[in-house]
Amino acid sequence: MKIAIYGKRVIDNYLPLIPVLFENLLKRKVTLLVYKPFYDFLSQQIELDKKLKTFNDDKDIYDVNYLFSIGGDGTLLDTITFVKDKDIPILGINTGRLGFLTSISTEEIDEAIDAIFARKFYLDTRTLLSLQTDNNLFGDDNYALNEITLQKKDSSSMITIHAYLGDEFLNSYWADGLIISTPTGSTAYSLSCGGPIILPSSGNIIINPIAPHNLNVCPIVIPDDIELTLKTEGRTGNFLVALDSRSYTVPFKTVLKIKKAKHTINIIRFEKNSFLNTLRTKLMWGLDKRN
Repeated sequence: MKIAIYGKRVIDNYLPLIPVLFENLLKRKVTLLVYKPFYDFLSQQIELDKKLKTFNDDKDIYDVNYLFSIGGDGTLLDTITFVKDKDIPILGINTGRLGFLTSISTEEIDEAIDAIFARKFYLDTRTLLSLQTDNNLFGDDNYALNEITLQKKDSSSMITIHAYLGDEFLNSYWADGLIISTPTGSTAYSLSCGGPIILPSSGNIIINPIAPHNLNVCPIVIPDDIELTLKTEGRTGNFLVALDSRSYTVPFKTVLKIKKAKHTINIIRFEKNSFLNTLRTKLMWGLDKRN
């Protein structure tokens, strides 16, 4: 078995857990590939086993069985550009904060590994959004797991975003920006802007304005089989487009076409880490002294 390990940095409290994780996997005769920048960071902090190998990009992990993401949800979001359409299951180990995607706590690592080797898990399939522009803005990594966001670049004036569903005009949003969210992203940026929570398998997309100037404009949920076209205007020359945490500054003449991506991402889940259980736990639903 071959497992890739992705991470960026971990705080000091979690550092002692890393060699324990690696040792647990290596004693099971697993070939470990550690993301090179993460390996370099760890090697300056702790002593690493010489059996570890490294990888730099998606071409180095084409044949791995699993990818472990160590960090928060933002770290796991980065892994989709390595996994791409390879159908490599991702396990999120949470050393960050809230952790909707990285639902495995550090106390559950050994239990999770045992379950993986016993194949007592299921794959939580998540849809992605793809972005198309004339200049192929994000290259081959033109997809997002949480959301595609348009935002004003300057702090002064808002922007106007004309939205079309297929060939039909939807609305002109006067706002600081617009969030186009997957069901996965419904518990992320969209939620903080008043958007609804929708189940991962719902087959929907959320269109959610950021600080709209029209008070009667609210989020809308649409089917994910519709192509969305966005045309943007503003007083400055550019605006920001972000796919999850990857962003570019683009001119207002750029037309954005957004639709469901052709491939999906598989996240490893265990029965007690289901979406609904995670939702109740992370959002502290029902935590009342009367319960």
